Amino acid sequence: MTGDARVIHDVNTHLAAAGLRATIVVRDLDSGREVSTSADQAMPLASVVKVPIAFAVLNRISEGVLDGAQPITIRPDHYGGDGPTGTSRFRHPAQIALEDLVMLSVSFSDNTATDALLDVLAPNQVQGDLERMGLSGIHIRHHLGALVETPLESLPDSDAHLVYDIARSGASQEAGHRIWQLDASQANIGTATGLVDLLQEIWRPVRIDRVAASKLRSLLAGNIIRHRLAPDFASDAMTWSSKTGTLLHLRHEIGVVDHADGQSIAVAVLSESSNPAAAQPAAEAEIGAAARALHDLLR
Repeated sequence: MTGDARVIHDVNTHLAAAGLRATIVVRDLDSGREVSTSADQAMPLASVVKVPIAFAVLNRISEGVLDGAQPITIRPDHYGGDGPTGTSRFRHPAQIALEDLVMLSVSFSDNTATDALLDVLAPNQVQGDLERMGLSGIHIRHHLGALVETPLESLPDSDAHLVYDIARSGASQEAGHRIWQLDASQANIGTATGLVDLLQEIWRPVRIDRVAASKLRSLLAGNIIRHRLAPDFASDAMTWSSKTGTLLHLRHEIGVVDHADGQSIAVAVLSESSNPAAAQPAAEAEIGAAARALHDLLR
């Protein structure tokens, strides 16, 4: 067994022991060298989908198709007003510029801001933009309000474990899950490789407008929800720019490590936990350690 193969084997062993199944892909964005933990399969993306949505909106703003200063009215009675962050907590109507909604979506993981973006640029239009730029492996199908409309929200806390049991009982890579937001035939889905391809285009733009790419890199660097991989990638010698995604048993994060010596390494982690709990600090730490171990193979 080669050195890389040994590391990958050990990573998968530790992940399994922690009750995790994960696909992790890391790529040097200049040399193209890449390593991964397992075969790539599409999984529901949860909030990670906000990155390709922002990608499409910012690109259209830079091209002059959309106006970033366009005021968008956020009405809690329209969007629900029951999410965890940002405008999802608003109780009164407010007007926010389109480009500022992109910031709230990416940097604050604001579901309502994202849904307002999707009212301007519909899911099928985002999908079309990705396909025109040659980005495959990502499928945008629905608004983000659906992420707070799972069975979990209708049960008392004492019964939450029942929903986690249902979530982990079905394979999220396959169609037919009893929770539709985890059904690969209905949910917003993507592969780790497809997401790394997206990060490649954001960090080393070829088809996307360079101004749009720069803005999105800045928003990912300013992301405030970064508990999963940041402990392993943030230091004085490294900058970690990322977006997390969490839904029931899903624990994802994608991002890029920019090293002081100029090397940039993209990381995409899509994972499922078999543990029936909302807070899983040990699993989070194991995911971070696994991603760092693969990253170090490219240094």
